[in-house]
Amino acid sequence: MMINSSRVSHFVLTAYVHTANFKHMFAVLVLFVYVVILCANVLLIVVICMNRSLHEPMYVFLCSLFVNELYGSTGLFPLLLLQILSDVHTVSRPLCFLQIFCLYTYASVQFSSLCVMSYDRYLAICYPLQYNTRMTSRRVALLIALSWFYPFVSIFVLVSLSFSLQLCGNVIHKVYCDNYSVVKLSCSDTSVNNLYGIFYTLTTVLLVLFIFYSYMRIIKVCVSGSKQIRQKAVSTVTPHLVSLLNFSCGCFFEIAQNRFDMKHVPNMLRIFLSLYWLTCQPLFNPIMYGLKSTKIRITCKHFVIGKT
Repeated sequence: MMINSSRVSHFVLTAYVHTANFKHMFAVLVLFVYVVILCANVLLIVVICMNRSLHEPMYVFLCSLFVNELYGSTGLFPLLLLQILSDVHTVSRPLCFLQIFCLYTYASVQFSSLCVMSYDRYLAICYPLQYNTRMTSRRVALLIALSWFYPFVSIFVLVSLSFSLQLCGNVIHKVYCDNYSVVKLSCSDTSVNNLYGIFYTLTTVLLVLFIFYSYMRIIKVCVSGSKQIRQKAVSTVTPHLVSLLNFSCGCFFEIAQNRFDMKHVPNMLRIFLSLYWLTCQPLFNPIMYGLKSTKIRITCKHFVIGKT
């Protein structure tokens, strides 16, 4: 649908069209997932903040991760619920770009947080005697600030470039607003957007490479270390690796949908794959870390049943 950019006051999300007959069932399912995410993440944030024994760098970084998952979920689920229950699947232009900003900053902070957590585990396992002098409270605060500041600035630039584009359409084939879909609607020059997108992608790749480098060094220490060191490494590193692989797979699904023709894939599967990168971490991370970490598990149990 070709329209003048000055008249693009809203976007139409077309992925909802074939789900109208099941909208109440989907709404209940989405609401259930959102409530589980809220309860699990809030519980762990409160437990970590209130228990002094958990005021260690590893748990402080986890707390930052859980806060980001609440932020990302809130950027997705309320609007998703409204769209499911609505008969007209439109989103105003400002709200659409606001959602893009929220979802993309969530993803960027997620990678940054996983990078910081891998660095923390690298110091704890490879330099245990120097860990307390290197990972000071000031450095912890600085790393957390950087893991939030850089994504917000970089995504703000990305969204600003997209917002200024001249658009000749307003149809997005997703269940949420997506920057790549908006750029494809442009009938003006997008070379600056593409160059900045390449730059941002490269920085994200560098973060991922640093994460894998940290874990390779950890594995090297484990291979040459004692059984006790190996057990400690496995117990602390496994959740981080699972979280990284899980989130990376979700992002890969999303990139594949944007770059390749997926019309042969059933609509419901496409919706699931497009939502996976936004729901996999907030849903599974609190459960995974809560079950894997004995300290968090015991503290949560005492907190819930009221024991000290």
